[in-house]
Amino acid sequence: MLFDAHTHINEDYTDEERAALAQAIEASEVGAVVDAGSDLRTSLLAVMDAETWSWCYAAVGYHPHETRHLTEEILGQIRELTADPKVVAIGEIGLDFHYDLSERDTQRAWFGRQIDLANELRMPIVIHSREAGQETMDILKEHGAFSKERQSWFPRRPGPDGTELPDSRVLIHCFSGSAETAAQYVRLGATISVCGPVTFKKSRKIREVVQRIPLEFLTVETDAPYLTPEPFRGRPNMSPYVKYTAAKVAELKGLSEEEVARVTWANGCRFYGIPAC
Repeated sequence: MLFDAHTHINEDYTDEERAALAQAIEASEVGAVVDAGSDLRTSLLAVMDAETWSWCYAAVGYHPHETRHLTEEILGQIRELTADPKVVAIGEIGLDFHYDLSERDTQRAWFGRQIDLANELRMPIVIHSREAGQETMDILKEHGAFSKERQSWFPRRPGPDGTELPDSRVLIHCFSGSAETAAQYVRLGATISVCGPVTFKKSRKIREVVQRIPLEFLTVETDAPYLTPEPFRGRPNMSPYVKYTAAKVAELKGLSEEEVARVTWANGCRFYGIPAC
């Protein structure tokens, strides 16, 4: 069974396309997905999706691109959505200095404010970071995302040697940084999520991350409909394709695909606090 730790069923699909996507997921090896919001509309849709399908869970929040539209009133509506038991995280939130669709100071302010909300609610956080690596980590630290207090709210997680380690419940979605940065995040109690680019021939940096970071600290995701893995690169992505990412992780680590599926399933369930897994 595979866990797609981050996807977007809440994209602008027609009813027929959404139904076909759900059927494809149900016919696949994927047993759970997290439908991540990027603004109020998609967060509302993610909650509706989670209520519609037993295998679907929701994350709610404002992507850095959309923070130019965010207000305290809207953030209050996001907070209200977290009352639904199938809402399992605040996200995706963070910084994107590649496109700068929202001003950087706006991104920074609302990133911090949403971390504060996650802390108030004691919820996992899903992070988007593009060309803002150090600032992302600095703001997470500044707002207590890796604090001892936050770690005390969550059960400890198993390390590769069987010891139990602190868990900050911070997921660095679609990680694109260095192996050294990934290791630093893991030491802070974060989880690294890997998606389609690990299958690309020229993606040496993320392959090094997979090789160096213990499987116990990794999840696999699609970020569908984006970042489609080989052999379907160039087409819209979808959750069933997470198996190609998991297969590449298995190859890079010299493990069976079954072992990678088992461990990343457990990691996803534990990160999001899903007891039914």
